[in-house]
Amino acid sequence: MDFERARYNMVEQQIRTWEVLDPDVLETLFAVRREDFVPPAYRALAFSDLEIPLTLDGVATGENMLAPKVEARMLQSVLPERGHAVLEIGAGSGHMAALLAQFARSVVTCDLREDLCEFARANLKSAGIGNVHVERGHGLAVAEKGSFDVIVLSGSVQFVPESLLQRLNPGGRLIGIVGELPVMSAQRITRTGEREFFSENLFETVAAPLREFPQRERFRF
Repeated sequence: MDFERARYNMVEQQIRTWEVLDPDVLETLFAVRREDFVPPAYRALAFSDLEIPLTLDGVATGENMLAPKVEARMLQSVLPERGHAVLEIGAGSGHMAALLAQFARSVVTCDLREDLCEFARANLKSAGIGNVHVERGHGLAVAEKGSFDVIVLSGSVQFVPESLLQRLNPGGRLIGIVGELPVMSAQRITRTGEREFFSENLFETVAAPLREFPQRERFRF
């Protein structure tokens, strides 16, 4: 398989047409080898416009890599700066953390599954990326250990907890896929004051839920 041709086609046919036009983002998508973060059984699908199952050694983890255009659009929407500290919840294969690490000072990415944490660590090490720390644990607990300029939720949530928003530094931005099937949208939330936040719905998409995040109470008769 010609990975370079496939990568070029991904950027030109999927990414650009989804309004991802920032030159630094596009350059990073060429520089970070997505195929090296995909489980071996799915390597040939690394650049396809779909979510890729994170099946490790024949074991289905129940997690997926987000589609390339969704990762790219989310990255562009909260593009970190050189001095920024970033938190990603949902480490997956480590690919989104690798993209964020090209811009930020440091990235903490976390996952509940140790096998996914090990997979992400191995992929990041092979890629020579040294400013990402992979931690096993629930994202809300990991967030409590620091404050961040950018927070990325690599999965969907019914709503963004207030406790997580409080971990944003002033001017900080969070991106996540918010809602319930069949209606979800990528939402960017910017901290504008001590307890003030500005929320924007950027585009519609769907994703598997992040496990153990709080859910809204259901009305019962």
